Amino acid sequence: MAESPIATRTEHDGAVERIVLNRPKANVLDAAMMGAIREHIGTLADRPGLRLIVFEGEGPHFCFGASVEEHTKEQAPAMLAGFHAMFREIEALSVPTAAVIRGQCLGGGLELAAFCSYLIAEEGAQLGQPEIKLAVIAPMASVLLPCRVGEGPAQDLLLSGRSVDAEEAFGMGLVNVVAESGTGEQVLQTWIETEILPKSPSSLRFAYRTARLALQRRLAQDLPVIERIYLDELMETHDANEGIGSFLERRKPEWEH
Repeated sequence: MAESPIATRTEHDGAVERIVLNRPKANVLDAAMMGAIREHIGTLADRPGLRLIVFEGEGPHFCFGASVEEHTKEQAPAMLAGFHAMFREIEALSVPTAAVIRGQCLGGGLELAAFCSYLIAEEGAQLGQPEIKLAVIAPMASVLLPCRVGEGPAQDLLLSGRSVDAEEAFGMGLVNVVAESGTGEQVLQTWIETEILPKSPSSLRFAYRTARLALQRRLAQDLPVIERIYLDELMETHDANEGIGSFLERRKPEWEH
């Protein structure tokens, strides 16, 4: 039997659930990993004492992003459906989430991390949405980042495709705290013990729901619109298919504008 693409463990007497992307070093969010996350999320609905879900990547990096191979025109509909369903199912739990970011946190990996309530980035981490460099877009980040960091910084990241270090990410409000290298777990545990465990789990869920109303509206109203733009317009262009194809073929893209 193939090893699961995620590792999970229950901590703090059931108050915290840890989900580890377990395909180092890249920890690519492919269909198998997304499916495993969704399956595990489905087991958490009947955990009234659950106060926090933590995401992290095994090894030196959080995640290099979603599978580029699954971004081809033929596979994009299924890829987007599964990817966005994962976020909707996480959101439906109404359980606060946290991410511990080490190394590279890119593309779909940053979308997963930035979806979380609380982000800890270790020094040396690099965060970015490089999709535009492949002539495609990041639908979830297009919904999420304006809510998290504001329109200006969101457009900077989405239009440039550049990566920012942990300190710049903190300055734009993308991460909550920058930890010294190797201390992210310690910072997480301190936060859990002081800010999460003393709280009522049911009230934390109400606070989560009400704090994220704007994001929830965007998920319901805007994400389907962006999905249609991606599938019906973007993927009908030469350049989007050329960007994906050239990456997979390891050659320079030839844009036709």
